[in-house]
Amino acid sequence: MEMTNQNETICYNPAINLEIGRSRLTEVSELKDIVKNASEAQKEWAKLSIVKRIKIVKKIREYLVNNTDKLAETISRDNGKTLIEAIATEVVPAAMAVSYYCNNAKRFLAPKKTGFGNVILIYKRGKIIRVPFGVVGIISPWNYPFAIPFSEVVMALLAGNAVILKTASETQMVGLELKNAIEYAGIPKNLFHFVNLPGKIAGDALLESSINKLFFTGSVSVGKYLMKKASETLTPICLELGGNDAMIVCEDADPYRSAMGALWAGFQNAGQSCGGVERIYVHEIIYDRFMEILKTKIDNLNINIGDDYNSQMGCMTTIKQIDTVNLHIKDALEKGAEIFAQSKLPKNLGKNFIPATVLTNVNHDMMVMKDETFGPLVGVMKYNRIEDAIKLANDSYLGLTGSVWSKNKKKAEKIAMQIKAGVVTINDHLMSHGLAETPWGGFKESGIGRTHGKLGFDEMTQPMVIVKDLLSFAKKQIWWHPYSEKIYLGMKGLLNLLYNKNIFKKIKSAFPLLKIFPRMFFKE
Repeated sequence: MEMTNQNETICYNPAINLEIGRSRLTEVSELKDIVKNASEAQKEWAKLSIVKRIKIVKKIREYLVNNTDKLAETISRDNGKTLIEAIATEVVPAAMAVSYYCNNAKRFLAPKKTGFGNVILIYKRGKIIRVPFGVVGIISPWNYPFAIPFSEVVMALLAGNAVILKTASETQMVGLELKNAIEYAGIPKNLFHFVNLPGKIAGDALLESSINKLFFTGSVSVGKYLMKKASETLTPICLELGGNDAMIVCEDADPYRSAMGALWAGFQNAGQSCGGVERIYVHEIIYDRFMEILKTKIDNLNINIGDDYNSQMGCMTTIKQIDTVNLHIKDALEKGAEIFAQSKLPKNLGKNFIPATVLTNVNHDMMVMKDETFGPLVGVMKYNRIEDAIKLANDSYLGLTGSVWSKNKKKAEKIAMQIKAGVVTINDHLMSHGLAETPWGGFKESGIGRTHGKLGFDEMTQPMVIVKDLLSFAKKQIWWHPYSEKIYLGMKGLLNLLYNKNIFKKIKSAFPLLKIFPRMFFKE
């Protein structure tokens, strides 16, 4: 939670509504100088060898290891999630990300030979090099306030960029801890800037300050606005937006594992995960057993303040998101859905705590099955034909992630390949965001571009091609000036020599080509 006054953001623990810290607001008028200084620092940073950049960035991991408890506690108190979730889904993956990107950055940035496409032009040799964009802007959300921006910052720095980071107003204390972690490494002055801007103006302000690329994680509506705004200057933009993720449970799935997977991916972080389970389609053969296990777990779910190690679900981060969850429940119940399972809430908990809820008798006319809920609410439908389950899973304007649950991995992969989503996991869900090596991003309105993995690292650079001519001693190319009919016939001969299927025409075409070939080596 946060409250903004004229000069600073006041952050509150959403679980107990107590102030936990303050963060100075950045004036929009400061941004142009911030970006200018970052641009100057970036030029020198990019000149360093990748080996030197890796050595510096690796030190960030030391801060994570030496300050694990502090980081987990800050995340839990600022966001409301449990300590277990703070360390397992944010701190540990961040440390793993440092290792992965530092171990692979040299390979990712290494020049790649293009090979040659035609024997006639074999003397032309090209290579692709990766060039940093310059100053990269990152706008990150409050649901994973540490892990989401952390990987992007690390990749951007290793790739040779400067970074302007704007974290969510709701989780400024986490943002400041991330700032401490990055600066601990001893990076050059002005290379990394942490700015605190209100969400309503942050995108406009960064895009108008001449950054070279923007990475945004957030809602579909804001993503569309930023894309439109970025088009004014053709600023490249990478968007990771919403999800309404489907989980397909096959008839041969392990009912216990799949129910436990639904519990975790649907309700950890109080369901505030763009890649969490929101829709579940269960085969009729396994439906009753799956639902029985899920109900037992939901009925016994321990919901409490995040710093209780035994708490299995923390609170919602914002009242606005609670309103969305309640709206989706109301809409579903009015259209015939039923509450199948709902966790109990201990007395005296704050207003940001709401129960975990499972709905049945749902259909795709309901908001819970077609829009992103982003809270501890899932709808479950029964199916008897896998084709129907796949069709329902794809019946969404979003396509971030999905999952298939089956003991037959070959069958599960075949089903997974028919789901229109950027990430599909088998017998698990959501956790692929913690795998630094796997690209993260979605289809349809779930976003554009990728973060994480090599594809995500590539988003931090632009490809530049350098072509060398091995015949540099030649005077000209055969198609250069001066032009003549002989040149035309020679080029026509080249085309026929390469691609005419008639062997006689192919041989005949070689003669006009040979007539113009010597001109490469003589002045005219």
